[in-house]
Amino acid sequence: MYIDRESALLNCITSTNASNIGDPYRGKVRDVYDLNDGTLGIVVTDRISAFDHIMRQAIPYKGQILNQLSNYSFEKVSDLIPTHTIDVPHPNVTIAKKCAPIPIEVVVRGYLTGHAWRVYRSGKRTLCGVHLPDGMVEHEKFDEPILTPATKAEEGHDEDISEKEILENKIVGSKLWKQIRKTAFKLFERGTKIAADQGLILVDTKYEFGLYNDELTLIDEVHTSDSSRYFYANGYQERLKNGEPQRQLSKEFLREWLIEKGFQGKDGETPPELPDQFRWSIYERYSELYEVLTGNSFEPKPVQKFDDTLEQIFSQYL
Repeated sequence: MYIDRESALLNCITSTNASNIGDPYRGKVRDVYDLNDGTLGIVVTDRISAFDHIMRQAIPYKGQILNQLSNYSFEKVSDLIPTHTIDVPHPNVTIAKKCAPIPIEVVVRGYLTGHAWRVYRSGKRTLCGVHLPDGMVEHEKFDEPILTPATKAEEGHDEDISEKEILENKIVGSKLWKQIRKTAFKLFERGTKIAADQGLILVDTKYEFGLYNDELTLIDEVHTSDSSRYFYANGYQERLKNGEPQRQLSKEFLREWLIEKGFQGKDGETPPELPDQFRWSIYERYSELYEVLTGNSFEPKPVQKFDDTLEQIFSQYL
């Protein structure tokens, strides 16, 4: 399918304004509209973040890829837990149940990679209350997946937190946390199998939960390239043995690029500009994961006057 690259780079969805609804809550990636007492309109924009900072440049069609991949993955786990999805009327839009969010990001890790590796490399052997054994190398598989939660910050950085601290501070009750914990590992097991069937390794991922009519519900996104890290299974062991970088489909390459440019989200640091060629390479990686994981080709839907389209979509749910 032909894609007008120049037009795609110029017409990313960075912000939305459905004037018939009112101002949305703007997260790092999503604009969330309150449609009625029980329903949200979620727009997945083309914004991209790293180290809890939104980059000034957006990624063409990233929102469409994320939204459609998440919908695909929600369907694959809907027998394990109710999900927030009601409808996906547009590649960038999800109509969702309005849930009371649980302010914890539930991160499950199967491998010593990314943030876990950076902590380990610094000499620490405890992450979110979980003991990490000596003698491990980057990208090595844990004997069993570990759970490393993080607080869900309204602004600034999410912070690592232990399960003990969650319970002691009564952020989540003991009974509900047990259910969350059990469900997270079941989801990770399912995601691991889905990835393996497509020649991928689900390395780590984060889940977000809410309560809908007091029922635990999976919200936000699931098993996407924003919330998850994937390696190609083919050649993993050889690359691990030789200490070589893994072939991966995730945002880690963006984080690595930013680190090379001297940015890690620390106070006083300013994110560098993302060159157009690099932005396009990010789009290609997102598209590649969608196609590998789903087995379907990604066909972008050109977007023009998106706010008008959004108002028409949302008017059906008011």
